[in-house]
Amino acid sequence: MEQTLKITNVLSDPTRYYIYQYITKRHQEVTVQEVADNFNIHPNVARLHLSKLEDVNMLSSETKKTGKGGRPSRLYRLSDDVIQLHFPYRDYMLLSKVAIQTMLALGEEGKKALYLTGKRFGAELIEQEITKRMQSGTELDFEQKLSILKSAATLAGFYPEFEVNDDKTKIFFQIYNCPFKEVAVDHSEAVCSMHHEFLKGMFEALFESAELIEYQSIANGCDTCTYQALVSN
Repeated sequence: MEQTLKITNVLSDPTRYYIYQYITKRHQEVTVQEVADNFNIHPNVARLHLSKLEDVNMLSSETKKTGKGGRPSRLYRLSDDVIQLHFPYRDYMLLSKVAIQTMLALGEEGKKALYLTGKRFGAELIEQEITKRMQSGTELDFEQKLSILKSAATLAGFYPEFEVNDDKTKIFFQIYNCPFKEVAVDHSEAVCSMHHEFLKGMFEALFESAELIEYQSIANGCDTCTYQALVSN
């Protein structure tokens, strides 16, 4: 609870809150000067905001040489710590571990149920986004589907980036944050397979057909989870 109060106090400053949001969407380290330029504030003020965020473990930093000569720069990035705010405190991480271990204890049938559940929740997330846009039951074009996909992936906490080929049959996307990362530490194969099915459920809820190919995984030490989706509109 004490840490929660510290975090809410730090984020109560609007500029600091928007700086944190800015960094979550950058997917890379930032310097004090970058933040100062982006928010039109003095570098000393930017440094103060960044330090406050680091004090509560929302950011971490290190000094690196830029390769351009001169003094090394201090680079800030998102902390690996999970930031969760709940009033009152609820340990959803423990609940998720209990659920995963229970499913795996049931053997192959448990794994099958886990993957089917993940796929269903992925589809439901897309259906909720469609409903929010008052587009349920209407024919969606590709751009609308892509917009819904981006919104749902962001809502799920993936911090995604998307690229589409010219004929709109291939969607390349990267996930910079895995919401299941902490659980995957002990059950990487099961959790990553469930995550794959979750994503597949999202795509299949929008496109007539969707084949998902994984190239990189955060669980394997990569910076992102990287996929290619072959879709038919």
